[in-house]
Amino acid sequence: MTLRTLPLLAALLLAGCDASLAGRGEPDIVETLAEAPPGAEPGTCWGKVVTPAVIETVTEQVLVQPAGAKGDSTIAAPGIYRTETHQAIIEERKVTWFQTPCPADLTPDFVSSLQRALEARDLYRGPVNGEIDARTRAAIRKFQKPDGLNSGIVSMASARKLGLVAVDLPKG
Repeated sequence: MTLRTLPLLAALLLAGCDASLAGRGEPDIVETLAEAPPGAEPGTCWGKVVTPAVIETVTEQVLVQPAGAKGDSTIAAPGIYRTETHQAIIEERKVTWFQTPCPADLTPDFVSSLQRALEARDLYRGPVNGEIDARTRAAIRKFQKPDGLNSGIVSMASARKLGLVAVDLPKG
């Protein structure tokens, strides 16, 4: 192997890794009540998005000793400063729970309908195959993001909005 082939080999390996990890960036649907948010109704399924905290490293110059001045306003000795570095949380970590259709409801027919609904809105450009793959998750994310949910797991609210799940009507 020559030095010229190493970058090509590295690129191929990375491309293979990228393809094998496609669609794995989303967590599974959480369906056990122990994993659900507090107060969740038994038998419901939930997804969760965790937005990490935004931390900034701040470097400051702190005055240790002020400059020495003579009576005629000239500086006898410059001030002495110390560099201090610390981290500051700019945005706190955020956990967002959202109700999802349960895995038993995510049949190939349901997913195909989901893909067609996203395709009709020019969000999905893949095969209607009834599988939640990387393209389907990307389209779900595009659909939900304007409503403040940055996830490739379809929420119950989005499924209702797409006409895939019955809407509960008020009784009266």
